[in-house]
Formats: sequence, structure tokens, C-alpha cells
Amino acid sequence: MRTLLRFVLIASITLLTLLACNSLSLKTTLENPKFPPLPIVNLKDIEPERTPDAPYLPTPQAVVLKMLEMAKVTESDVVYDLGSGDGRIAIAAAQKFGAKAIGIEIDPELIRESTRESKSAIAQTPEIRDRLKFIRQDLFKTDLDKATVITLYLLPEANLRILSEIVPKLKAGTRIVSHEYDLGDLAPNQTETIKVGDREYTIYLWVL
Repeated sequence: MRTLLRFVLIASITLLTLLACNSLSLKTTLENPKFPPLPIVNLKDIEPERTPDAPYLPTPQAVVLKMLEMAKVTESDVVYDLGSGDGRIAIAAAQKFGAKAIGIEIDPELIRESTRESKSAIAQTPEIRDRLKFIRQDLFKTDLDKATVITLYLLPEANLRILSEIVPKLKAGTRIVSHEYDLGDLAPNQTETIKVGDREYTIYLWVL
């Protein structure tokens, strides 16, 4: 009987010791975590990667220059090229017309391409270094408060979104110039056709 009581006593002491050790270990882990706690992420708050609003099709250089001429771009202008592709319109606006030019493009590969092209342009004309910039961004989320000229080469569906979502926010006097596609019901102030090789290109201009 005494042996049994001794065994029970030893077992009880051992169990209490183990419980105390586990409690101390848990407290230490909570007070001094090895890794910082991970933030709780709501999947609804994660914005999916957007596809570009138009496939990349390079605008002929003659059309680029005609677009900027129609918009009467000068050194005092701030030109935003929405869907800037390889950057040729923004680069021409800065290099040929002296404007401040910002290219907005969502495709990371095209941003890399436009960055390479801008470095080449800056090497030729270093004075445009502070007047040329490319941003990887959704064009429909771009702050256009400072824009005086907006250039477009998008698809008709995207241009309709431009009309409904962007045009109402632009200040009076802003010029919009679009290659190939119009802005739905908004009548252009000027329409020009330019022939390059065997193809004709249509350019629309609006002055808000």
C-alpha cells in the first residue's frame, strides 16, 4: 500500500512539473515570438493584376508628330500619354516640343522598354532628363490634375471609359488627341488623316 501511495505521489509531482514547464514555455513564446505575427489579409482587398486596355501596336513616328502638332504642344504643356507603350509619344513630346511628358503604362515589359528608349533619348538630348517620366499604373487611376494635353491610342471600349470616367475630371482647355478611335458622342474639334506608306491614319482632337 505504501509503495502504491509513493508511486502516485511521484507521478503527481512529475505531472505538475511538466505542466508548469509547458506553461512557462508557452508564456515565453507569446511574450517573445520568434517571428512577427503575420497581418490578416482580406482577399477582397487584393486588386487583381489588370490586363492592358489595348494591345501594343507602335504608332508610326509621322503620326506621333502629327498628334502633337494638332494639340499645339509647347514647352509650357504637361503631356500625359495614357497607355504609353514603348514611350515614343512621351519622348517626342519632351524631345521635339520641349514639354513635360509622363507616360502611363500598365504592362511591365513595356515600361522596361520605354525606360530603355528614354535613356537613349536623354543621351541625345540631356536637357529632357527632368521633363520625361514613365509610370507603371492603371491609367484610370492616374492623377491628371496637371495635364494640359492627353494622348491616346486605345481601343473603342477604353475610349468610352475615358469619356465617362476621365473627361469630366479634366480642367477646361485640356486638349485630348487620339489616334484611330474617337470618343463616342463627343464631337472632335478637328479630324485629320495622314498617309504613311500605303495606309491612312485618322487623328482626332478635342479641346475641352
